[in-house]
Amino acid sequence: MTEVAIVGAGPYGLSLAAHLRGSGIPFRIFGRPMDSWISHMPKGMSLKSDGFASNLSDPGHSFPLSKFCSERGIDYHNTDIPVPLAAFAAYGLTFKERFVPELEDKLVSNIEGAPQGFRLRLDDGEVLTARHVVLAIGITHFQYVPDALAHLPEEFVSHSFQHADPEKLRGRDVVIVGGGSSATDLAAELHDSGARVQLVARVATLKFHSKPTGKPRSLWQRIRHPQSGLGASLRSSFFCKAPSLFRYFPERLRIEIVRRHLGPSGPWRTRVRVVGKVPLHLGCTPERIEVKDGTVHLHVRTTGGEQREIVTSHVIAATGYRVDLDRLTFLSPEIHSNLKTVGKSPALASNFESSVPGLYFVGVAAANSFGPLMRFAYGADFAARLLTRKLSKSYSRNHAAVPAASAVAATK
Repeated sequence: MTEVAIVGAGPYGLSLAAHLRGSGIPFRIFGRPMDSWISHMPKGMSLKSDGFASNLSDPGHSFPLSKFCSERGIDYHNTDIPVPLAAFAAYGLTFKERFVPELEDKLVSNIEGAPQGFRLRLDDGEVLTARHVVLAIGITHFQYVPDALAHLPEEFVSHSFQHADPEKLRGRDVVIVGGGSSATDLAAELHDSGARVQLVARVATLKFHSKPTGKPRSLWQRIRHPQSGLGASLRSSFFCKAPSLFRYFPERLRIEIVRRHLGPSGPWRTRVRVVGKVPLHLGCTPERIEVKDGTVHLHVRTTGGEQREIVTSHVIAATGYRVDLDRLTFLSPEIHSNLKTVGKSPALASNFESSVPGLYFVGVAAANSFGPLMRFAYGADFAARLLTRKLSKSYSRNHAAVPAASAVAATK
């Protein structure tokens, strides 16, 4: 039996694997390394997080992003230079080579309960058992498309998760729905690649991060807006420093904080690539969508009550991600029936364990229990260290019990 099976090979899965390896805990890890970042994000985008907040975690903090960039000759600054997606993805792959060579590029197709643990079936037909399973699946299963758009086939409506390569839409008419970084980054990439892009958003004004000034912050600024891995603010600083305390907030408050904190906004560099170049329909909410003679007709309502019709060939919902356990079809019905929830996310104990003993969730699926920190790579260090301590204690107990049981049997 495998002690720990990790499902997912993004920042959380790779960081946990590096810590388990450092602690001598046997594990197997499955997934395509950094897949969401490599295969499902606009290739020319930059991360919203600062450089210092974009590290994967190894036990000795020996390989931060800054070291990788120094080795590769990539411009880097803790706060003032945006992190290109390509650099972050390459960093993750290099981290995998150095700290997680055991990664198996396979997908898990089914997980069900088994005596003393779980039975996993892989996409190549292999079946294995594991005492503990950690789901580090990121955003892969949680694309959100509003009901007003969701009924049309992918030929006409798709999610931004499906559009890493803007060249595939060169020369086409495209409408992007959304007002956050996914929407503005993709709009910039498609416009630069020769697509005819329009952007529709409910917000009256697109928000972008402030451009770094390059000047030292005053003492008052550092006190009033302390720097953190989620940005400079007292609230963000608290969420970074006290994710374990977040669990004690009332459930409805936790869900609302995760939904609202650090709402839709784009990187500062994207502003000049979108504003004044891409037609914007702001303060507009999609109400219905239909196809006539092979073209898409998107009907929207403005904040003033005016109705508009926008005609295009394809609509992309850059409307983010919402955790919904019902979409994890690889979990058996029995596991689903025993999972307690917070909203549609798993309710987790202080060690990331779900209501199904031995099954853990980290990353965005853990946000309603541990706060906004879990929505960003910056939370991987906290999750990896805490969960490794828990799994280490369990492994020590189980490992010690085996020889003790054998000794008792030998005396009979």
